[in-house]
Amino acid sequence: MKLNIAVLPGDGVGPEVIAEAEKVLNSVVDRFGHKLDASIGLIGGSAIDETGTALPENTLSMCRSSDAVLFGAVGGPKWDSLSSDIRPEDGILTIRKELGLFANIRPVKAYNSLIHSSPLKEDRLLGVDMVIVRELTGGLYFAEPKKRWTDGAERQAVDTLLYSEKEIARILKVAFELASSRKLKVTSVDKFNVLETGRLWREIANEVGANYPDIELEHMLVDNAAMQLVRAPANFDVIVSENTFGDILSDEASVLTGSMGMLPSASLSGAISESATSSKASLYEPIHGSAPDIQGKGIANPIAAILSVAMMLRYSFDLKEEAEAIEMSVQEVLNSEYRTPDLATDKSLVVSTSEMGDKITDRINRPS
Repeated sequence: MKLNIAVLPGDGVGPEVIAEAEKVLNSVVDRFGHKLDASIGLIGGSAIDETGTALPENTLSMCRSSDAVLFGAVGGPKWDSLSSDIRPEDGILTIRKELGLFANIRPVKAYNSLIHSSPLKEDRLLGVDMVIVRELTGGLYFAEPKKRWTDGAERQAVDTLLYSEKEIARILKVAFELASSRKLKVTSVDKFNVLETGRLWREIANEVGANYPDIELEHMLVDNAAMQLVRAPANFDVIVSENTFGDILSDEASVLTGSMGMLPSASLSGAISESATSSKASLYEPIHGSAPDIQGKGIANPIAAILSVAMMLRYSFDLKEEAEAIEMSVQEVLNSEYRTPDLATDKSLVVSTSEMGDKITDRINRPS
């Protein structure tokens, strides 16, 4: 099979972790006899510096003509001026909008070998294996009006939380479909008691859930969900929520694994079952940011980017065996006590970003 991929390293540690993800991808391509056509594009702050825009038209065109997009991270202090109308984050937000990537899938798994790295007690982490499904193109981040103004001597600002029935129903369907191949449970998170959008969300969740009688649907207010993620995370299977809540909850859930450097994600334009045949490219990225404080030090954890490649192979190309080869290699490396500094303990064999990529690649290349 030929894999046509757009690679957008971005800013900060993005290029460092994406280099390791590409290394692993190349080893999988070689082992399983595929062909890879990877094109590199500018995005974020690096694109602003070179072209004056966070998403050059040729990068967007490249993404549109690809089967999948592998993305690193954008942003950093260099581009943090509040007076600027152009932000590095505009690049990824525009790609999500232009490709219709409304469904963000974030798996959260507590590896037994990493349980001691989490701030939570070990007994609370046993059996943690959930997926957070976040609506990605609606809500506060996109709806209008969105503006700032001065009324007399006082500065004011407004953001709008808007959702349509269609937007809510389609993300819920993704969650239920995902749950049907897992533990048959969906937790729908809203703010039913305060927000009109929350009331609409819950109403539509009940309607969509009626089409999946074998799947348990539970409703949970977002503040309670935040608490239960710490108190009893193993009780969750699939969590689905609107954009802002999903953004916050998925970052909170990353603490369960011991490091944000462990969590991959996929952004899809439709149901998971349709991704491999979709005319639109899906996007895969580690959930961590650009981490400019550790840029260039060779200590960033590349595992989230590497596991994002596994998600890409599974969802965009239906290559389950290849995806599992990556996931098993990551598990074996962790079981062997190799760690980047974010996960290191006194017993760890501490390795650099590139060395971690090498360890995982070596196991993929090892004869079975």
